[in-house]
Amino acid sequence: MKLHFLPLAASLLICGCNAGNQQSETTKSGLDPRNFESTQDGKKTALYVLTNPSGMEACITNYGGRIVSLMVPDRTGKFRDVVLGHDSIADYVNVDGNFGALIGRYGNRIANGRFTIDDVEYQLPQNNFGHCLHGGPRGFHHAVWDAEQPNDSTLCLKLQSPDGEAGFPGNIDVTVTYTLGSDNSIAIAYAAETDKPTILNLTNHSYFNLSGDPSHDILGETVRFDADGFTPIDSTYMTSGEIRPVEGTPFDFRNGKTVGQDIKADDEQLRNGNGYDHNFVLNHPGDISVSAATVTDPETGIQMDVYTDEPGIQFYVGNFLDGSVTGKRGIAYPQRSALCLETQHYPDSPNKPEWPSVTVRPGDKYTSNCIYKFSVAE
Repeated sequence: MKLHFLPLAASLLICGCNAGNQQSETTKSGLDPRNFESTQDGKKTALYVLTNPSGMEACITNYGGRIVSLMVPDRTGKFRDVVLGHDSIADYVNVDGNFGALIGRYGNRIANGRFTIDDVEYQLPQNNFGHCLHGGPRGFHHAVWDAEQPNDSTLCLKLQSPDGEAGFPGNIDVTVTYTLGSDNSIAIAYAAETDKPTILNLTNHSYFNLSGDPSHDILGETVRFDADGFTPIDSTYMTSGEIRPVEGTPFDFRNGKTVGQDIKADDEQLRNGNGYDHNFVLNHPGDISVSAATVTDPETGIQMDVYTDEPGIQFYVGNFLDGSVTGKRGIAYPQRSALCLETQHYPDSPNKPEWPSVTVRPGDKYTSNCIYKFSVAE
């Protein structure tokens, strides 16, 4: 399968509108927008508040394109904040973490931080077990994006990444559009162009806890994947090139099961990942009309369906959270207090030509789309 390159006209038209007014009062999730007003790398940061007619609220900062809070209704109609994050820009700057972040240029890992295009080898930062993770330590998650809010439910972020930044080739222009739907969904549309052959794999790194209480773990939440295979990893979290069937393994979520059901099984892959930290190979790559994953919390009844036109989803369950990070409302985040569902191409795809390509060339229109849709389980 190849990347889908589609016209950028729709997203560029939306993002060409005038910037909306930022909110000054405390948000539904309890955030004070003044705590997000700062200057980083000479650019202004702020908090942008999106709403839909149903009362759903998403708070996003242009520092790293981070989803700071996401308020959705539970089975009683009470709105709960279902993502982890921080109360201020200072915390995002000072705490090492990817909470809610927009990841690029390459989400996930590239082996030894090296890849080759057209016989030219490029060296990237090696910030994770000798590999390049999430574009390096100063990836898109630390950039201050230009923001425009054309209406109550839409936020457009733009970034120009210069040739050679973090070792990646090509000047690229990136636009990411967040849209709240009337069906209590948040859609993320990525679009980019380059002037030189390069690689791109953009994603979002939100940590979800559908109970709305991140002081408790997510082991009791039910997860389903529309995936017959996954990509095994070694002890440095690097893929081998194998796509392994999930059948008969702790990675079989096809019929849905709790996160905790098999997480302590005697399994080499669970040991290598310190739990689940693996890419699932979706059965319907490129088809955003099919629910690729579903998560349900048994107490609140909140259900999240994930739709994407990407071929994979990285499933991570907060294995490295340890209570040392304090987030919103002064809550310390314990191990496995959230899960991530990062829609993406597979890890280390630039070095595995048999996998879907992540190469983007001048004239290509890179696009990627993801929808997180919230409802109440029946």
